[in-house]
Amino acid sequence: MSPSRIYLDNAATTAPDPRVVAEMLPYLHSLWGNPSSLHTVGREARVALERARKTIAACLGAAPAEIFFTSGGTEADNTALRGAVASLGVRHIITSAIEHHAVLHTAEALAKQGLAQLHLAPLDAQGFLDYEGLETMLHELEGPALVSLMHGNNEVGNLIDLNRVGHMVRARGGYFHTDTVQTLGHYMYELHKMPVDFIAGAAHKFHGPKGAGFMYMSSRARVQPYQTGGAQERNMRGGTENMPAIVGMAKALELAQSTLVADRAHILELKKLLMQQVQARIPGISYNGGSADLNRSLYHVLSVSLPPDPAQEMLLLRLDMEGLCVSGGSACSSGTAVGSHVLEALYPGSERQGVRFSFSRHTTTEEVLRAAEILARVAVPVLV
Repeated sequence: MSPSRIYLDNAATTAPDPRVVAEMLPYLHSLWGNPSSLHTVGREARVALERARKTIAACLGAAPAEIFFTSGGTEADNTALRGAVASLGVRHIITSAIEHHAVLHTAEALAKQGLAQLHLAPLDAQGFLDYEGLETMLHELEGPALVSLMHGNNEVGNLIDLNRVGHMVRARGGYFHTDTVQTLGHYMYELHKMPVDFIAGAAHKFHGPKGAGFMYMSSRARVQPYQTGGAQERNMRGGTENMPAIVGMAKALELAQSTLVADRAHILELKKLLMQQVQARIPGISYNGGSADLNRSLYHVLSVSLPPDPAQEMLLLRLDMEGLCVSGGSACSSGTAVGSHVLEALYPGSERQGVRFSFSRHTTTEEVLRAAEILARVAVPVLV
């Protein structure tokens, strides 16, 4: 990446840490064995695989037997939702209109197939969960439900209280899945103390490699495999494990956990600085969802809203031409004409342009100041 380019799209993906790359290299050129093989070369790989599993479990306060490796967060979400319906007697799925499509589209598909009824949890005007409304919904349903609500929203940053939701779900005999793709490496977990049955993670969100993720599945919520064809991952996911990526993922999570407190303090100051700068420079700017609530939103995500203008469709391209890499909502929709389903759910029919800034431990104060200057210079003439 050009040294003059400012990368503030870390909610989409993060730069691999050089220490992670170094950890992966031996598994690309010397320790290349198949961990399912019984000979010496395979056993070396098996030792590394289980060491990575133990590292991730230790970081999250889980048991190694509760960690299952996947290709990423999307596969982990699919495994949890489809598995709960197939194996746990779940006939109701409660999610929200602002979930990642890995959850929302999967729940919709299960409902369309007649395998489960889909219910959307109530949200307030900012997109925060209505906990009392969720509890009422749970009481009205017959039979066990799977509640799937992401810990931190990938577009606007809204957080939910995992323990509050989990205890509510457990009281009604249900199961709780939360997509933690945006929060792993940013928040501490003690899963053995939490009323959570499934979580999903993706390495590339915390400075690890792409193509590696995992699902945590508690001992009370064992489900059928989503991907068959082999006995890998204790019969939960057929297919030879991606050893270099898995080893890198474990190292990346370990590194993120080791500097989490300092990184959080650094990044939170950057978010405050950017808010101060854009408010001073851009008339009519506001924030999407609860992004400006520093106590109830992801500290590494800031989603701003610009007044409507006919030229705003080119805003992200013009920012990129100025050297600023940001997103217009979900990264999974970037580069297409499809608008953000999250912003549409919160602000139906709005023509305001959303821009998401997301920071990492590598982001500097200078980059944030330059980003605010670029946004003001590019956006303000559009607004006049």
